[in-house]
Amino acid sequence: MYTRSWRSVAAQDAVGTPSFVADHGLWNEEQSAAAEQIEADLAHIDFVRLVFPDPHGLARSKTLTADTFRSVLRNGMNFSPGPFLFDTGHAIAVDFLGEPGLGVEELAGAGNFLLVPDPLTFQLLPGTQPRTAWVIGDEYLREGSAHPLSARAVLRRLEAAYHAHGYQPVVGLEVEWYLTRLLAGEVGNQGNGFGLQGQAPQVAPLNAGYQFNLDARYDSVAHLTDPLAMHLSALGLPLRSMEHESGPGQVESTFSPMSALDTADAMLLFRTATKRWCAQRGHHASFMSQPRLDAFDPSGWHLHQSVLDTADGRNLFAAEGPAGGLSPQAKAYADGLLAWSRELFLLSVPTVNGYRRLNSRHSLAPTRMDWSMEDRSVMLRVVGAGTGAHIENRSGEPCANPYLAIAAQLFAGLEGLTGNATGTHHAQQPGPATAQYVPQSLAEALDAFRTGRAAQLLGRPLTACLTKLKESELRRYQTWRATTGTDDTQVTEWEQREYFEAY
Repeated sequence: MYTRSWRSVAAQDAVGTPSFVADHGLWNEEQSAAAEQIEADLAHIDFVRLVFPDPHGLARSKTLTADTFRSVLRNGMNFSPGPFLFDTGHAIAVDFLGEPGLGVEELAGAGNFLLVPDPLTFQLLPGTQPRTAWVIGDEYLREGSAHPLSARAVLRRLEAAYHAHGYQPVVGLEVEWYLTRLLAGEVGNQGNGFGLQGQAPQVAPLNAGYQFNLDARYDSVAHLTDPLAMHLSALGLPLRSMEHESGPGQVESTFSPMSALDTADAMLLFRTATKRWCAQRGHHASFMSQPRLDAFDPSGWHLHQSVLDTADGRNLFAAEGPAGGLSPQAKAYADGLLAWSRELFLLSVPTVNGYRRLNSRHSLAPTRMDWSMEDRSVMLRVVGAGTGAHIENRSGEPCANPYLAIAAQLFAGLEGLTGNATGTHHAQQPGPATAQYVPQSLAEALDAFRTGRAAQLLGRPLTACLTKLKESELRRYQTWRATTGTDDTQVTEWEQREYFEAY
């Protein structure tokens, strides 16, 4: 029996631009060495998922054969700009034709960009058959510069700025999410389309909840979360704990501190891998802050932050002497976070649903823009002492774009460290006192973002893009409410359809 041999024509093999990485000097020595090892191992891999985070923080990918990836590794891969154009409900929000390129000539007409794999993120996904690897890519324009809408590029720039000052930011993840059991039913595509999300998955809770950290409550999810923890560890993620939170089947996952870029990459992989792993076992994992399910409590994302002196490895946030507390540098960093908090709040809480949690009726919610040693009603909480001293920002929602959320924190903190932030005060007592409240709606946060100084962090093209994406999302929500006459004092069906499955 004979099999025909199909031969591709190299000149038409549009996987990127020949020698793109080498021509533009995109890799350092560590990346180049990792690429050589990848090439040597590709014979033992069937597929590679080439991934990048879209503006919403969701992983977008193409699954490539290993032979194709061998070329893509150094040449890049052509990608459609679609993920930059669609809002959370897949409505076209950015018009690359009517408003050419958001001020960037190469973006006019919605042409392709190049995605270049970062060899340091390449890893085999354990337990996959066919054998599948995952690698995160960086977006580039064809002339070799970082794509102006790339969230990963924003965080790279912030890390470089810290290193230029002799600093090393350290970030830790503490993420709450919901584990539910999928119920039998049709795929929720009735009424689905551009900007019209179908019915959310039908699920059932795994327990009654509301016994915080009760060992028996964890037993009711352990048959899933324990092997999931082993899977995440096999991915190389520095998982520290799996804990049962308050809500029914609500889980908190914590991770050891990492560099800023590693933390964002870990969050992208953690959310994606967790959803995939649970779905394969008939369950649904959601990072939506407050699902529209009976008695579910909001989930938050606590971001732990400190800064090291690269010269001696010293934690700049640790105060000298036996009294402990925070150093002057830590207080300056906190001042920066507070001075920029309102203008950049959208990057930590980017959805309509995320603001459900930031309400005074939730007694442990971070509703006030202030910082304190232990008060959980303020946005910033000081944790630990000595070498472990750090600042915990408790305001984020679990589905935020990790690259932009972390970049916003680092940017504001560096503004404080370098003396460019307006000073604030230390909250002495819990309660409303003198501090301002955090934004209470997406509309309020979007207005502060739109009229503020976000472009200093993101650049004008990405600021304009995010503004349009969020305006579209908010406009669709407000139109749905006006059409249906729905009261928004409770989580709406629109939110459940919009976020529960995708996030």
